[in-house]
Amino acid sequence: MFSIYLFTLVTFLWGLIATPVSIGLAQKFRLLDIPGGRKKHHSIMPRGAGIVLWSGYLLWALFVGNPGVEVPYIATGATIVFIVGYMDDMHPLPPVMRLFFHLAAAAWVSYALPIPLWQRMLIIFWITGTTNAYNLIDGMDGLCLTMTLITALVAIFAGNPAVWMPVAGLVFGVLLWNFPQPRTFLGDGGSTLLGYICASHLAWSIFPDLFGKGFFSLAAVLFFIGGIPVIDTLAAMTRRLLTKKSPFSPDRGHAHHRLLDRGFSKQQTLAIMGIAHMALVLIGLRLLGTKLL
Repeated sequence: MFSIYLFTLVTFLWGLIATPVSIGLAQKFRLLDIPGGRKKHHSIMPRGAGIVLWSGYLLWALFVGNPGVEVPYIATGATIVFIVGYMDDMHPLPPVMRLFFHLAAAAWVSYALPIPLWQRMLIIFWITGTTNAYNLIDGMDGLCLTMTLITALVAIFAGNPAVWMPVAGLVFGVLLWNFPQPRTFLGDGGSTLLGYICASHLAWSIFPDLFGKGFFSLAAVLFFIGGIPVIDTLAAMTRRLLTKKSPFSPDRGHAHHRLLDRGFSKQQTLAIMGIAHMALVLIGLRLLGTKLL
């Protein structure tokens, strides 16, 4: 257990120390988020935190050893997702191209899961959707990182601290640079990476409990453990379709936008969203029958 605490400290320090370096690199290479339109921040913001998350996770996966058979698969898929997102930050890519690589990364990480084909296909669809959902809810300082941190904390108490504690340490180190006073943004590379890591590790954590689960039962579990990012994204897409808009068109109708527009502070909004996310993930694990420590 001591080694887990040590690795968590190392990943936390990596997030804390490497983030200001990434800020400088983002400014040098003009990887910047310009305010305007739906973007309510008041100054130009560097989008460099994603590379800290990716490099920190990759270094942990390479040098800690193999705490689980899934780690090499997830690290490889995470690299694909991050690179595609980072390229999109520098120059927008066609949505179909991004979707193709997200599906490929989800298929790769699901390849070794010893589950029936129909469950594998559902998991692939869910990982791909969650990867993008974390990106779509990344519209407020600290929100995407906090969703990841809460997911990690719940998963730790569900019995997998060797993987989730270092992830939590890394995310918390970066969060201190993103909230409450942001110095950097995640960019698409960082937000999609977090969604992919959360979904992939959750899929591998729960698969032993999937045997005997029917389609609707498994779909309900995945719906809830996806938490706020998945549910809010599905609600946003449904709302857009009902108003005859593209389900992928951006707007300020996400839950955090609505709370902010009603006068809640960023801290209050983050607390509300965080508590709701924790409750949803716990419900999903409860439906699955997972026992918390």
